[in-house]
Amino acid sequence: MSSHKIFRIKQFLAKKQKQNRPIPQWIQTKTGNKTRYNSKRRHWRRTKVDL
Repeated sequence: MSSHKIFRIKQFLAKKQKQNRPIPQWIQTKTGNKTRYNSKRRHWRRTKVDL
């Protein structure tokens, strides 16, 4: 990854970074433990972001 990024690409990467987190505990309690984990989690080495 270059140090000089286009702003749109930087925004896109920032969004992907924010999306890549576990679900909050309160959602687990709200749904009665039906939603246990975030199925859209992405590992930086296994699954690449389509750029």
